[in-house]
Amino acid sequence: MSDIDLTSSAAARVAFIATKTGKPAILRLAVEGGGCSGFQYRFGLSEGVEEDDLAVERDGVTLVVDAMSLDLVRGSAVDFVEDMGGSAFKVTNPNATAGCGCGSSFSV
Repeated sequence: MSDIDLTSSAAARVAFIATKTGKPAILRLAVEGGGCSGFQYRFGLSEGVEEDDLAVERDGVTLVVDAMSLDLVRGSAVDFVEDMGGSAFKVTNPNATAGCGCGSSFSV
């Protein structure tokens, strides 16, 4: 099992956004304190990979996670989902013991 996985759907969406914005196809996942369950995910395009980042690649797209956030998301998968509620990046996190209805915050 890898430390973290990026699905092909998420990689395709990052590639699309990167092309539209002219930025590198690097998605950064970070975990911050907050949200209704204690921690929340933060996504953004990154200009590069830092020294303490874990980087995984799929289909020419890189997912980076800093060392502190990695402890909370190890074993997770980052996906991009589209449904009637909208479209968003989604983290399936085996470490989360509880989450909220919106799916963007969790507790461990």
